[in-house]
Amino acid sequence: MTSYYPPITYIVPEAEDGWLLKTILFRRMQVSRKLQSRLKLTEQGITLNGRRVYISVHVQAGDVVEIRMEKETSDDILPQPIPFEILYEDEHILIVNKEASMIVHPTHGHYTGTLANGVVDYWLKKGEAYRFRAVHRLDQETTGVLAIAKNPYVHQHISEQMIGNRVDKKYLALVHGTPNPQQGEIDGPIDRDPEDPHRRIVTPDGYPSLTKYEVLESWKKGSLVKLKLETGRTHQIRVHMTSIGCPLIGDKLYRHSVYAGIAEAMDSEQEAESMQNMLPESARNIIQLDHAIPRQALHAYELSFEHPATHQMMTFEAPLPEDMQQLLQRLKS
Repeated sequence: MTSYYPPITYIVPEAEDGWLLKTILFRRMQVSRKLQSRLKLTEQGITLNGRRVYISVHVQAGDVVEIRMEKETSDDILPQPIPFEILYEDEHILIVNKEASMIVHPTHGHYTGTLANGVVDYWLKKGEAYRFRAVHRLDQETTGVLAIAKNPYVHQHISEQMIGNRVDKKYLALVHGTPNPQQGEIDGPIDRDPEDPHRRIVTPDGYPSLTKYEVLESWKKGSLVKLKLETGRTHQIRVHMTSIGCPLIGDKLYRHSVYAGIAEAMDSEQEAESMQNMLPESARNIIQLDHAIPRQALHAYELSFEHPATHQMMTFEAPLPEDMQQLLQRLKS
């Protein structure tokens, strides 16, 4: 017997009396044609007033349209008891506060120890069956709010909100120097660095990329900056802030220009200290700050979107992590 997740329900209003069911599914419930085809293959996938019908039928005001998805599991992900912080959970979504150094998905060479391994284990222990579907990405070393969909409809719905720029993603970063002006936007196309496939660069031939920023506080050696992504390119914030001369503190891939010409060996506190007498004070300050945190100082502190089932706008926040708080105090002092 087929097991289903709780239904997603839509009640037809007066203004939509006489519409085709497939129009309701596509325009009002935002069910993609691909998902419609999948739902039609199951007994309770698409129902009208509790009965299975063809999607070519006309609906009446007050009709109850429901879609149900078959329960799934992530059989390809090994369950592991890995702790993670839950910010919110209901029958449709799971919102977590991702730690630094935690990879989201298993990848080649990292089949275990990921957030997905921990989430799958958590669901199994609760006796629940879901397939792990992260709605968006966070770099391994970036902390903060991450949304996980519990079924394909929720994943598709939030993904389409992202494509339509209706998802609000806000970040906090600690950067070298102070952006000038202190509030503005960085409109710089981004693409792969032809000399290093792991890096991204701002280039006229790249993909359109837009980041809005605002300096919240600034000190002699750095600033606390709030950023909002208008596009979602790989490493976008890190690349854009580097492009205006204010790279993220601690970022080993997108380093401050002061490192140009300095030996690559400066990857430890001891090696940096041994060269300090050879460098100007400004360069020493930058290197010391980079060694004060073991990752780029970037935190996804707020995520807002329309809940796919309730259609209410929801906002989730994650507090600034301890390592960035300590760096913040160092900048202040």
